[in-house]
Amino acid sequence: MTGATAANAASNRKLTFVLGGARSGKSSHAENLTTAHLSPWAYIATAQAFDDEMRERIALHRSRRGEGWVTVDAPLDLVGAIEALPDHQPVLIDCLTLWLTNHMLAEHDVEAECRRLADVLSRPRGPWFVVSNEVGLGIVPDNALARRFRDAAGRLNQQVAAIADNVLMMVAGLPLKVK
Repeated sequence: MTGATAANAASNRKLTFVLGGARSGKSSHAENLTTAHLSPWAYIATAQAFDDEMRERIALHRSRRGEGWVTVDAPLDLVGAIEALPDHQPVLIDCLTLWLTNHMLAEHDVEAECRRLADVLSRPRGPWFVVSNEVGLGIVPDNALARRFRDAAGRLNQQVAAIADNVLMMVAGLPLKVK
């Protein structure tokens, strides 16, 4: 690999973190950022279709993506899914809050899983884009599980933002550069 080629490959090894509220445009924006790179693009999906509404949401996301996408379902083993991808492949992970929910409902060690995820995300092997919900801007939830989730999501978002090269906050479909 020439010096220029090596420098270009290294410049594409970046983590971009896209945060926002529900229906803020974060997934669509992250898809656009990902497709600015050469395909094939990996879409790591963390959602699980437990009901009709979630099946419809998943179908909508899939229909938006055209050819060139490889979808990997990773509701729990997100670290394994990331590690299995080839170097230099553009990756979109959507989303961390669903992944966190899956671990909380399975009563896994959430802190340990978040540390493992932050460790692998700190070493991007290509252009990586990670989507997460910002859930801490609303009212204080009225039950213990929802409060634990809100707090764990806030801590996870802080971990990922700290290691990300770029952080964007989506508001009404518009990206605001945070970092």
